[in-house]
Amino acid sequence: MKKRILVIDVGGSNVKVMISRAQKRKFKSGPDLTPREMMTQMKPLLRDWSFDAVSMGFPAPVRNGRIMSEPKHLGPGWTRFDYEKSLGKPIRIINDAAMQALGSFRGGRMLFLGLGTGLGSTLIWETNVLPLELGDLPYSNGDIIEDYLGKSGMKQLGEKEWKREVLRAVLLLKKSLIADYVVLGGGSAKKFDQLPGDIELGHNRNAFLGGVRLWQIDPRTHRVKWRIM
Repeated sequence: MKKRILVIDVGGSNVKVMISRAQKRKFKSGPDLTPREMMTQMKPLLRDWSFDAVSMGFPAPVRNGRIMSEPKHLGPGWTRFDYEKSLGKPIRIINDAAMQALGSFRGGRMLFLGLGTGLGSTLIWETNVLPLELGDLPYSNGDIIEDYLGKSGMKQLGEKEWKREVLRAVLLLKKSLIADYVVLGGGSAKKFDQLPGDIELGHNRNAFLGGVRLWQIDPRTHRVKWRIM
């Protein structure tokens, strides 16, 4: 029988919970949100949903399903919390940009960039998913790249200049990582109505598909299909 997956997408502004692409509930996150507070707010939203397993996308480096460092835009306590115990179901945790990237992937070598509070990034080819931390790359004037491409950059530069900066950086990153195409996701990507042919808009609902794919089994090996690196 097919597993029913609960997908939790933790962002710097909102936490979204999804049981299907059509069924989504959310609440505000932000610098005061701790994992205990998230569970307190989330559990009443899940009362009428039944699910077998959980996928969680999280805005910090994740390795082997463990959150490696505290997030920049949320409260403390995320690296030590027992999510499986709290939810009572098996859980797979992945970087939030990687989860949306996995849902956006359609073959080839794809670079995903999440334009939101910061800058999320992931490279996918074949069945390999490589979460990146491109947001911390040194950029102009001693800043890092997410200071320009994230929400603070848009506020500082203005939307027109910000769009130019994003496209310039995206083309540089695409060339550097030898990507066939780039998918722009995250809340700020919606500001673009026209993009070059090898850059396309993602959709936030792809985070749900990515969460489901996290549990996908390869019928030939009977193991999880995707290799999260």
